[in-house]
Amino acid sequence: MRSLVVIGIILFGLGALLFYLNDMAVDLRVVYGSLCGIGIGLIIGGLVGYVSKGNAVKQAKIQQEFKLLQKEKAELERQKSENLNNGNL
Repeated sequence: MRSLVVIGIILFGLGALLFYLNDMAVDLRVVYGSLCGIGIGLIIGGLVGYVSKGNAVKQAKIQQEFKLLQKEKAELERQKSENLNNGNL
């Protein structure tokens, strides 16, 4: 995701640089706009992907902790039932 943002910044900068170095030529305006548009798109896409990945990682961590707690609870209940059975015999 970070590489998308870096590539986007490079393309945006390249488009802006070419636009201002060529005395704002009218015939290449489409190329400059395309470079800037692709750059902005990659920057936004990279940021959205980075945020989405962060949320997915947090959710997976929460699910792992929940499964671990369920296992621990089952183990404690099993030990408790064994202790009760051993005490009654």
